[in-house]
Amino acid sequence: MFITAAVLAEICSALPLSGSIYIWAAESAGPKYARFFGFLVAWWACTAWMTFTASNCQTTANYIVSQLAIWDIYFPGGVGNDNIQWRALIWAISEGMLLLSVAMNYLPPRVYSTVFKFGVFIIMLDFFLCLIWLPIGVSKTYGFRTAKEVFTTTYNGTGAPPAWNWILSYLFTAGTLTGFDASGHIAEETQNASIVAAKGILSSAIATGLLGFVTTILFLFCTPDLDTVFALDAPQPFVQIYALALGQKASIFMTIIAVIGLIMNTTVAIIASSRLVYAVARDGVLPLSGWIGAVDSKGQPRNAVTIIYIFAALLLCTILPSQVAFTSLVSAGGVPTIAAYALIPLLRLVCTPSNFQASHFRLGKWAKPFYVCAFVFNLLVFAVDISPFYFPVTAESFNFAVVIFGAVSIFAVVTYWIFPEHQWLRREQIMKALENTDNLVTNASGDVDEED
Repeated sequence: MFITAAVLAEICSALPLSGSIYIWAAESAGPKYARFFGFLVAWWACTAWMTFTASNCQTTANYIVSQLAIWDIYFPGGVGNDNIQWRALIWAISEGMLLLSVAMNYLPPRVYSTVFKFGVFIIMLDFFLCLIWLPIGVSKTYGFRTAKEVFTTTYNGTGAPPAWNWILSYLFTAGTLTGFDASGHIAEETQNASIVAAKGILSSAIATGLLGFVTTILFLFCTPDLDTVFALDAPQPFVQIYALALGQKASIFMTIIAVIGLIMNTTVAIIASSRLVYAVARDGVLPLSGWIGAVDSKGQPRNAVTIIYIFAALLLCTILPSQVAFTSLVSAGGVPTIAAYALIPLLRLVCTPSNFQASHFRLGKWAKPFYVCAFVFNLLVFAVDISPFYFPVTAESFNFAVVIFGAVSIFAVVTYWIFPEHQWLRREQIMKALENTDNLVTNASGDVDEED
């Protein structure tokens, strides 16, 4: 994923535009196929980012309601997704978390920097508490797992063949390393975007990867034995792990930190996704594009934020009839993003290997190896994301992510044929963008500078 981030940073530096990922795909495909791949990735990206917002809110709700299991609080009908009252509680809390995150997106733009910084502070606080406090608590309670258990023990709870069961572990680890293209979506509101936005892509991927690796190893040592883990019945088992290691009252504090971090995470995600939706609407692709693509007196895409709220709120309503339906919908959230991460390096390798020379993050001699590596790895992750998670496959265990992804892709192709060329991504626009990204001047000393 570091290599994928480097590939995206190279393009972002040359094309720091709102809605960047579909623009990157279009320009990577070259003039002949730009519109087609632009449409495809535009719909992929909108689906992924708007779905992620709803998913994050439900994750936040799971942390909160897990405290009921910690304190053995009775809930009418029992705790479980087969209870309509329980699903209604999850839905109500999720909608409240969504409303809170959306409300912060209506604040003045100057506040966004504070939101970003506070979000980073909370996440780092959570990280260091897990790094320091959690091991101390584990050492005084149920004790650490051995290195042999951590590094050699395998468990097949999927019913898949052993090799594919191991590969399925990428579902969560690689899923965490997505969304680092977010800084590109707000590039038009970023000073010195050709450097800062691209650097944001690289730094966020690297920080998540390195800190995530440390966290994964830490949790493997601090997690109780498998029998204990599988006996945990809370929607978010980590809340119960905190209670086992640190105590019930301490678990409340850790839950509050996690909830605040998730709220800030959702807020930032809405900022990024609203810029993406705004850019797609501005170019005339979405229904009601004229309204969605409008900005307020301060240049903020408030209507795009409203659309994301409506979409996410409606998506959360699917929790009420069936938790399986909601899970199937949100499971498709990561698939379009990974597909775009695989497609862009492939297009760079095949269609435009010598373009984007104006980038401040040129890959040089590493370009083609990086394109191949990013394509192959993301293709593997894509296969994991659409794979069944339990075998043998039944109607209840079927992963509908592939169906949803296919439906969105078909819709993108249909809109590509319906919308006339003059309405979105005209050929002259594509050619002008390509010309600007490669418009260089070589001075007498051999250095390369961008033209104004």
